[in-house]
Amino acid sequence: MSPTALLTRTESTLPEADDLGIAVGSMDTPIGLLNLAATSQGLVRMGFGYMEAREDMAAELAELSCSGDQGDPVWLDEPIAQIGEYFEGRRQRFDLALDWRLTSGFYRMVLNALMTVDYGTTVSYGELARMAGSSRAARAVGTAMSTNPIPLIVPCHRVVRSDGSVGEYGGRPEVKTWLIEHEHSHRG
Repeated sequence: MSPTALLTRTESTLPEADDLGIAVGSMDTPIGLLNLAATSQGLVRMGFGYMEAREDMAAELAELSCSGDQGDPVWLDEPIAQIGEYFEGRRQRFDLALDWRLTSGFYRMVLNALMTVDYGTTVSYGELARMAGSSRAARAVGTAMSTNPIPLIVPCHRVVRSDGSVGEYGGRPEVKTWLIEHEHSHRG
């Protein structure tokens, strides 16, 4: 798998106001096509190709862009390289700049807490709610997981139901199961 083979650029449709552009690209992975978007501040969005076309992601993100300019595709080089290493079993922790503008408030607190869940381990929605400081908010944690703008990097696949079953992940529980098993098999 060549991490940059599918990298492409897309243009913003907004008028110029400053230099914030969006770079959008895609990569093949063992769980299917991943679409990625980055700004000069970091990775801002990632999604599954089976759920959302790259063009739809670019259109959704156009409102973030304050520029008629394209983002620099080099912004995607490091995320694509690190994701490739993850799927090869050589990376257990991502070291990427993230642009958090697509989430805030309690959801952001939940995603920050989620970033502390170790590779190869899982937590329940209730446990993650406690970690985020709101022990009675397990359902809200589920919503935060379903709206996570940067899945895999912000590892919502590590959150399972209280009975230990995997639950949903981008509409495909088998993808979540694959990711959990992948991490268990590469854990040091």
